[in-house]
Amino acid sequence: VQLQASGGGLVQAGGSLRLSCVASGRTFSFDVMAWFRQAPGKGREFVGYINRGGGTTYYADSVKGRFTISRDNAKNTVYLQMNSLKPEDSAIYYCAQRSKIYVSTQPEAFDYWGQGTLVTVSS
Repeated sequence: VQLQASGGGLVQAGGSLRLSCVASGRTFSFDVMAWFRQAPGKGREFVGYINRGGGTTYYADSVKGRFTISRDNAKNTVYLQMNSLKPEDSAIYYCAQRSKIYVSTQPEAFDYWGQGTLVTVSS
């Protein structure tokens, strides 16, 4: 299984970015997908997940109302739309894939990880 994340970059506070993650090697539509992030010197933090069919999403309180996860199962791709970005959103963002039916917010519950894409929000 391979996950390829892209779309990171430098943006001013209040701006927007859209991250993408393309998956290969498994039947994408079977799996829960999630985004995590890790800032320098900090642990990996849950951002949000989307269930297999895309009908259910869940977000960390820190991003709720600003970030939106979606997926296109025909393209084996999951997206993270990030609006109203803040400097504290700066981190490496990782997509993750879970090969179980039930959702989770824990990093250890996810089986496959992308390489990460860096998001930097300037004040």
